[in-house]
Amino acid sequence: MILMMEDYVKTAYRDIKNRKKRSWLTMIGIIIGVAAVVSLVSLGQGLKDGMNAEFDKMGAEIIMIMPGSGFQSMGSAGSSLTKDDVEVIKKVRGVNLAGGFLTKIAKVEFGNEMKYSWVSGLPLDESKEIIDNMDSHNIENGRDLKRGDTYKTMVGNTVANGDFFKKKVRAGDYVMINGKKFRVVGTLERIGNPDDDQAFMIPLETARDLFDEPDNLMVIMANIKPGFDASDVAENIKKAMRKDRDQEKGEEDFSVQTAEQLKETVASILNLVQAVLIGIAGISLLVGGIGIMNTMYTSVLERTRDIGVMKAIGARNVNIMWIFLIESGIIGMTGGAIGCAIGISISKSIEYLSSAQLGVNYLKASVAPELIIGALSFSFLVGMLSGTLPAMRAARLKPTDALRYE
Repeated sequence: MILMMEDYVKTAYRDIKNRKKRSWLTMIGIIIGVAAVVSLVSLGQGLKDGMNAEFDKMGAEIIMIMPGSGFQSMGSAGSSLTKDDVEVIKKVRGVNLAGGFLTKIAKVEFGNEMKYSWVSGLPLDESKEIIDNMDSHNIENGRDLKRGDTYKTMVGNTVANGDFFKKKVRAGDYVMINGKKFRVVGTLERIGNPDDDQAFMIPLETARDLFDEPDNLMVIMANIKPGFDASDVAENIKKAMRKDRDQEKGEEDFSVQTAEQLKETVASILNLVQAVLIGIAGISLLVGGIGIMNTMYTSVLERTRDIGVMKAIGARNVNIMWIFLIESGIIGMTGGAIGCAIGISISKSIEYLSSAQLGVNYLKASVAPELIIGALSFSFLVGMLSGTLPAMRAARLKPTDALRYE
């Protein structure tokens, strides 16, 4: 008895159809596992793509200098950047412009409401060009901050649209920041980051007085001259700052990173988080695999006489094995297909909610064909592997014993 692959599939499909309820229950673990993996991978890839797009806006020529070891240490005690650091950086070979900014949480008031939000002090000298070139904010109404401004502010899109205070804040209105009166000169287009969209931008020197920070900066940014390599200039900045601070290599209380290095750092963090979450989701696949194995063992017992008949008319052990392997593989792949559909729906729903409700534009679901093909192939493989032991047991049955089985 020689069976072709088409016969194996038809036989498997018929047997699955005859046990619909059990087959659906068996697929649940695979469906949950694949749905979780697909949604997490698609969101993770979409987030990485969004972050890469944001870093691309910065440009490869941007270098960021931060206190401590990086983002985690910004504003930490015992580690700070100062106006003197800006002057040191400006003198480094290859640096075109350098400037810093200061950001803190402050009390903001408008009308009869009082809330807390981020307030950023931005430089108004030539170094403002660095921030402008990054395209981090665009004016929607009014104007940008300019030289000579003191108690003036620009407000984020959420503030301007009335989603922060009950009333909309327009150019020409006045707001109180830490008890000081500021005139709104402009409103910003939506950036996509909730914190940025409800932020207030004021002149750096005014922020120094407001926060009683006459010297400190949160971040210093520099761009490089044409023809210079960003990594080489970053290393030169490190050397100059170590010399100015009288520090040895490896003892720095600051961090210098290029846009490319920042991109790699963020990508590695996202990959690690994604790997952990996928590992947790993989437990559902393991449970699903065990469920398939249990179902296939039951199927072998129920079809023992059928196996005996097939062997009696010429079916070989390999034919019996393939029947059960294909059946378990189809159960796995069917669960995988349903899981893919659910996973894509989840990721797209999160993308919509983050954009429509939270205003986060960089959290997008990236569903590549490779992801779907990989998920289906993997679920089929899990199904076949789970059905291996039951298939081997079925193949080893002796025709005489199988025919006598009650």
